[in-house]
Amino acid sequence: MTVKLATSILAADFSRLGEEVRAVEQAGADWIHVDVMDGRFTPDITMGPLAVRAVRGATRLPVDVHLMIVEPERHLDAFARAGATHLAVHVEACPRLHLALQRIAALGMRPSVALSPATPPGQVEYVLPIVGTVLVMTVEPGAGGQPFIPEMLRKIRALAERRAALGLTFDIAVDGGIGPDNAATAVASGATVLVAGTAVFGAGDGAAAAVARLRAAAGQAAPR
Repeated sequence: MTVKLATSILAADFSRLGEEVRAVEQAGADWIHVDVMDGRFTPDITMGPLAVRAVRGATRLPVDVHLMIVEPERHLDAFARAGATHLAVHVEACPRLHLALQRIAALGMRPSVALSPATPPGQVEYVLPIVGTVLVMTVEPGAGGQPFIPEMLRKIRALAERRAALGLTFDIAVDGGIGPDNAATAVASGATVLVAGTAVFGAGDGAAAAVARLRAAAGQAAPR
């Protein structure tokens, strides 16, 4: 599988959001990643459908939305209307997970499931045949800039092994603390999508150089 780069706007300058999104698109990002937090599933509150609509208007890239919210099934239609291309819900927040993922697909979005660090990969085994992406949180949900939790590499490897054993093709995304120092290890473990915010938007030499560094690092390991 080709490794994709999803740039997380959580680390962007919101006073010039459209410009930031266009810059990472021009730099070669594959997806624009939007973290939605509600202050209940996570300590912080971030953005919602209006921000997704703004991002959608600024780019032709897929808009990859990560819902870190309780009762996500109540908001699926709103994010579809806002222009989300992919929509991830957390297994911990979604007691009717299979039904929610089916609804996401019916709305024309790519259904994705996310796991917090404490959640074992077996919790999503039964939905693997219907998802486009499994998003592995490599930090605790709730804030950008946290350090990568290396123990999550075992979870990535376990999911990659199940993907191969079942003959499936879902992406494995890693989200949290991703940078040039750990991109190769994540890819070698089976990740096919690197979600990076601070490593791109926080780079002092611009988006193009930051994206190039991540691509070079990811290229050091061939994905499974």
